[in-house]
Amino acid sequence: MTTAQPPVSRFPVPALAEMPDDIRERVEAVQEKSGFVPNVFLVLAHRPDEFRAFFAYHDALMDKPGNLTKAEREMIVVATSNLNQCQYCVVAHGAILRIRAKNKLIADQVAVNYRKADISDSQKAMIDFAVKVSSEAYKVGDSDLQTLNSHGFTEEDAWDIAAISAFFGLSNRLANVTSMRPNDEFYALGR
Repeated sequence: MTTAQPPVSRFPVPALAEMPDDIRERVEAVQEKSGFVPNVFLVLAHRPDEFRAFFAYHDALMDKPGNLTKAEREMIVVATSNLNQCQYCVVAHGAILRIRAKNKLIADQVAVNYRKADISDSQKAMIDFAVKVSSEAYKVGDSDLQTLNSHGFTEEDAWDIAAISAFFGLSNRLANVTSMRPNDEFYALGR
């Protein structure tokens, strides 16, 4: 006996054919590349203008060149999303982290307790800062930037870490409110 899959969101999810052309084309490109459509694209397509703004900022943060590697950017997402209890982002970005780091264990380690994960001291300092931004941004001060600097991070890196943490705080909250489900495909990626 098979059980029906729960819905991917508690809000309406438009059919692909109902989406504006630019959004449908983006969703189809993601589907072609990954072999499935991550539910975040379907859920956020409910509000097209916000979809466009969300992914424009996402891409500006996560795909830009800089000192932070793509794997380090995903570490920030996984650790702060765990702090925010966002199942979707921990699972989805955990899969991306495993792929980008070429390490099948790292996402689980970072999600559960990054301080004991097999990552560098500088990466732990990076996540310490990201977690502080996520939970107590009002306490961030010059000493935090000095700590990052002592681990080789620049002022621009600090901005990137903070922006990723802040952006995914928004994402985590939307995912939790919409009851966004991680795609089953994410669980096996990079393992």
